[in-house]
Amino acid sequence: MVKPNQNSFMVHLKAVKSGKRCFENAFQSISRMILESDIEKVVVNGKTTYDFSIFRTGKKPVIGMYDEINSFVSYVKDASEGGSSKEMAFVLVGEPGNGKTFFVEFLCSKYRNFLADDKNRKYTFKFINVDKLGSYGKITTIESQTYEDPVVLAMNLYDTVDENKDYLGEKFGFSDDDIEKLYDNYRPLGACSGYIWNDIRGQFDGDINKMLEFVEIIPVPLTESLGTVTGKYPAKDKITSSAVDLLGEESIQRLLHITDTNNPYKFDLRRGALARVAGGGIHFSDEIYKNKKDLVQVYLGVIQNRSIEIDGYKWPIDTLIVATSNNSEFNKFLSEKEEAPIVDRCRICYVSHNTNYILQDELTQYAIGSGPRTTINRETLHQDPNLNYSASVAAVLSRLPRSEKLTPIETMKLSAGEVAGEKSIKTLAEVIDTLNQDPEIINRFGQKGLGQRNLGRSIQLLIESSETNEGKCMFAYDIFKALERVILDYVTETSDRTKYLEDLKSAKGLYRERIMTEMFNAYMDEPLAIRKDVMNYVNMIIGIDAENLGPDKMWKYKDPQSDDLRALKIDERFINSVEQGLGLKTAEQRETFRTTIRKIYGQKISVDPGYDFMDNLELVKAVTDVRLKSDIAGAGSLIGALANRTNEENQKLYDRMIETMLNKLNYCSTCAQKTIEYFCTQEDEN
Repeated sequence: MVKPNQNSFMVHLKAVKSGKRCFENAFQSISRMILESDIEKVVVNGKTTYDFSIFRTGKKPVIGMYDEINSFVSYVKDASEGGSSKEMAFVLVGEPGNGKTFFVEFLCSKYRNFLADDKNRKYTFKFINVDKLGSYGKITTIESQTYEDPVVLAMNLYDTVDENKDYLGEKFGFSDDDIEKLYDNYRPLGACSGYIWNDIRGQFDGDINKMLEFVEIIPVPLTESLGTVTGKYPAKDKITSSAVDLLGEESIQRLLHITDTNNPYKFDLRRGALARVAGGGIHFSDEIYKNKKDLVQVYLGVIQNRSIEIDGYKWPIDTLIVATSNNSEFNKFLSEKEEAPIVDRCRICYVSHNTNYILQDELTQYAIGSGPRTTINRETLHQDPNLNYSASVAAVLSRLPRSEKLTPIETMKLSAGEVAGEKSIKTLAEVIDTLNQDPEIINRFGQKGLGQRNLGRSIQLLIESSETNEGKCMFAYDIFKALERVILDYVTETSDRTKYLEDLKSAKGLYRERIMTEMFNAYMDEPLAIRKDVMNYVNMIIGIDAENLGPDKMWKYKDPQSDDLRALKIDERFINSVEQGLGLKTAEQRETFRTTIRKIYGQKISVDPGYDFMDNLELVKAVTDVRLKSDIAGAGSLIGALANRTNEENQKLYDRMIETMLNKLNYCSTCAQKTIEYFCTQEDEN
């Protein structure tokens, strides 16, 4: 028995009918790709939103960008359901270095992987043996220039819609509903495909079976470097850019073969970027408003009509158009009123910087690099365990606008979903709503600040410095000097520069707090010593009013983290010292604070049994201070003991702490010594 040709038109249509191959437009494919992945509900800045797992997978996933991703998914879903979005382009507008291009390239990469799966693959057709038709010279095969789907050809086999529908029903068994569904995505054949098909029809007097012998089905190539399925068009300068780059042009080589000068195949559409993604692909226009006027006008036609037009010939295209632009170019474009129709055809999405310092941890790691770093002499370069935290909080603080209701640190903590004293997430949501009413986009929440590129520059400056190379370690405190250099060199506006330098001071203060905790852990010879003491304080204030508390002040409780029964001695002196450190002087203030902690405990532990209050910086600082003072009262203070190592006891303490830092806290000898040195100074005390 002869096996049917897998590339034949009949086999393809039967595969579509049986569901082995699919026919859908670009929006439907992308929407299905996203919505088939897991979807979670998350709370971001006090508002519930959705998180789509497809953007969180892979070696370098997208970090944050919750609102932007939700906007994009909503736009694609609306377009896939036939909404007004299908006649629009999606434009990401924002400051440089906030992940716009990264997001689009990530989406394109995921889409290519999705289409590589057999059941999702895009197909097109080519005409074979066209040299037999007489007017094509030595041209033997002609591919559909815009990678039209074979089903599009199936819907245009005959001149009338009814004949086509009857043929699909009788020949392939498509039901009326199936046919209507196919026709939802109906579009005419492109100029050259339509012309060649008419040529073939004329040769065989409309005998469909003989005509289809000239058609071969082929998969659309997915090679990234060819620019098929996903293609990028970067804005070029005014001299070298032209509409040809997008639409294509007349081909001299083809004219040497084609005798009929009316044949639209004389135009080489693949010379342009649009035709290569016209078969259900993604066209990415980088910095769209940087293009010269006439090119943006070309985009207007393409976005609105979804077709390539040259000299009156039309080639319908099926493409998602995604673009990026920075704020200044976009504002310049908006100020020219005559350009309004183009902006009107764009779904603008303002991209903010990441404002969650916990998520920034991963973005900072991207800037630091994934591979092992080395010095100029190719020796291993160590990374201070506090480097990522220091760089992350400095970058995030610069992105947070000032507010009367919240301090920068409170805003930062609430943005990361942490506790900020008495202030609630509701306050942050109100602040964001107020800021987002500002017509000046740049003043909105997270729209201005040090971007990822600036962070990358500061890491470069840190690595190239002689101190880093000499000590073979990227010491965390040095990142502040590098960031200061970047602010002075790259931030042009005086008010922004002043604000960022202020934010840098706040970041140094947070680094100081962290070092206090690290020193206590090193002193106690245990990586989580301070965490235990913070939880002891929390458990003590919960157990202090317990009914089963005996005269020995021992309280038994069930640890939610391990489900073990534990005994804890309630030390009222310790509780009072911590609360004094927090500045709580009266009994009412203390009781209010305790009630707040108990409430947080009740809310958090039910959701996250591992919650440890380490995000409550004020409490951590107070507990650290109390323990440091009480544990080393004999030597005056830990700072005094470490700074004055003239006696043997102090030297032993110093050596023991260094050893703990090296063996248990991931420090190297350089950053361990420098950290202790910094701890012993009075820098950034307040």
